[in-house]
Amino acid sequence: MDYKVVWDDEATAELGQIVRYIAQFDPDAARKTGLSIFQKVKLLGSFPQLGKIYRQLNREDVREIPVYPYRVIYLVKDSENSVRILKVWHGARRDPEIK
Repeated sequence: MDYKVVWDDEATAELGQIVRYIAQFDPDAARKTGLSIFQKVKLLGSFPQLGKIYRQLNREDVREIPVYPYRVIYLVKDSENSVRILKVWHGARRDPEIK
């Protein structure tokens, strides 16, 4: 059974900031980056355990997948058959704080 993928407002805003920033210099690269992130996140609907455990929390339900040079951090809710996208984060930055 597929999981529903839900984006937190914060993750949506982060993705928007990333795409807008890249678009200032290269609109085509911005489109490709946004699409790459969406395509990878879409896979989580079928494969919610695809990513590795987010090391800062060391919990089975909080995971991350790379979309170079970004990281998508998400929460798996097996009881609700859902995946909640929490953060879209540049890999060079320090680990984000997850609430």
